[in-house]
Parts: sequence; C-alpha cells; structure tokens
Amino acid sequence: MFIVAALYHFTRFPDPAALRAPLLSLAGAQGLRGSLLLAREGINGTVAGTRAGIDALLAHIRALPGCADLDWKESTAAEMPFGRMKVRLKREIVTMGQPDVDPRAAVGHYVQPQDWNALISAPDVVVIDTRNDYEVAIGTFEGAIDPKTRSFREFPDWWQKNAHRFHNKRVAMFCTGGIRCEKSTNYLLSQGIEDVYHLKGGILKYLEVIPEEDSLWQGDCFVFDGRVSLRHGLQQGDYDSCHACRRPVSAQDKASPDYERGVSCPHCIDEYSPADRARFREREHQMRLAASRGEAHLGRHHSAVSAQAED
Repeated sequence: MFIVAALYHFTRFPDPAALRAPLLSLAGAQGLRGSLLLAREGINGTVAGTRAGIDALLAHIRALPGCADLDWKESTAAEMPFGRMKVRLKREIVTMGQPDVDPRAAVGHYVQPQDWNALISAPDVVVIDTRNDYEVAIGTFEGAIDPKTRSFREFPDWWQKNAHRFHNKRVAMFCTGGIRCEKSTNYLLSQGIEDVYHLKGGILKYLEVIPEEDSLWQGDCFVFDGRVSLRHGLQQGDYDSCHACRRPVSAQDKASPDYERGVSCPHCIDEYSPADRARFREREHQMRLAASRGEAHLGRHHSAVSAQAED
C-alpha cells in the first residue's frame, strides 16, 4: 500500500532552482515517485511512497522558507501510481497566466466540507467548477456550472464573458485540492466580487470526510495520477485513462469502436494524425513487451496528466 500526498503552498521562493536538487535527492533516497512543481510563488505536487518516505518529504518541505504551515491531503493506492520522480521549475505552480493574481494577498472565504452543502444549496449562491472540461465530465457537485475550459488559463476569459450572469449572487468555487481556487478567488476579488467562497481542501477533502449518504457530489473525481479517479472515502474509481489524449475513459467508452487501447478513444478519435496513431501503437506494443518480461515501462503512467499535479 502506498501513501499518496497531494500538496501545495503559496510562499515566496527567491531562488526556486536552488530547491530542486535537494528535493530530487531526498525523493530518490526515499524511493518516492510523482511530481513537484517549483516557482517563485511556491510549490505544488503529488507524490507517492512509503509512510516514512512521505513523512521525510513533508518534513523537508515544511522546513523551506514560509512553508511551516504546509497543508496536504493524503490517500492510498494499491499500486505505485507514478512512473518516476520529477521536480520541475515553472513560471506558476498552477497556470492562470494572470501576473497580478497573488493568493498571498487575499483569497475568498474558506468553507469547511461540513458547511459546503448548506452554502451551495442557498438560492443566492452560484456554484462554479474551476476544473478543466475532462475533469468535470466524470463528476461534479449537483447544480454546479461547468465553464467548459480546456485549461485553467481560460478561466479569466470565461469569467469576463459570463460575469453578468451572476449579478447579485454569492459565488462559491471548488477544484480538486484547492489550489486553483486560491487563484480564482483572488482574481474575482480583483474584479470587485466581494462574496467569494471556496471549498477548503477541495473535492478530495470533501470526499474524505462527508458520508456518501449526505453528499451532493455526483460521479467520480479525476486525479492527476495513475489511479485516474477517486470516489467517496477516497476509494479508487473504475475509470481508466486514454494513453493518447490522457482523458478519463469509462467502460462504455472502451466498448466504443473508436477505442483502441493506447491509441484512441471516443474523445480524441479526430484529434491525431495517422502518423501519431502509428507512434501510439508502437508505444503500446513496447509497453506490452515490457509487461511480458515483468518490467516497468514509463508509458504505463502516461495516462496521468503530464504535469502530474493540479494545473
């Protein structure tokens, strides 16, 4: 059994590049796998390993400048959900493309999972899912608005085009683990929206602590690792991932004539060229050869979103 820790923290790192090598060294020594993103604005990532390994990593991160109050969420995986360990340097730890957005200055009102149902059921509250379209497609909160964005970078433009719809409404937003809402609520505050709320700990915390019989969540929650989706109690769902487009695929999707393992699915059948498909088939072939030899192949974990962090 592996411990999976999803974490983020906004703080000021004057030289994030200097933090990379020590993190990689520690992760390697502890046998950890996953991805961490470093930027001047902080750290974000998801990492899996043993209890001792995760504890060592968290202790290291909490000792970094401004990270003493690091918050994280844990779940488990029967198999290692990542192929390798990566520590990447980025402009932003979650990409919104708005240089004036700074969650350290101000964010919306945090709402604990236990209080979320009452808030989003109020008639003067509009609920917005800040995640990408492929994530929303497999699960969201009852009555939530789907902006149908392909990346978080599109959210500000969507808001500008739709803000008029929410006049005199309180705005409640949510995402997988909370990081996107740190930026989206700061952005709305900068747009003059005062009554802005977001789910503390994100969907993952809600699914962890709210009993299914009391829940307003519908479906599965997409996660950025090889497990693909989680349900109430943070139990792994039944979704697989298309190795071509990395979107989640259901049993129904896999029954479609457009589905070819490792090559295509109903969501991406028209998105790639014949040359791309040939390359995907060869990759799938190599993966199966590796499996027959009892070897790991990194392509097996291509199903996780490339950043392997909430971005």
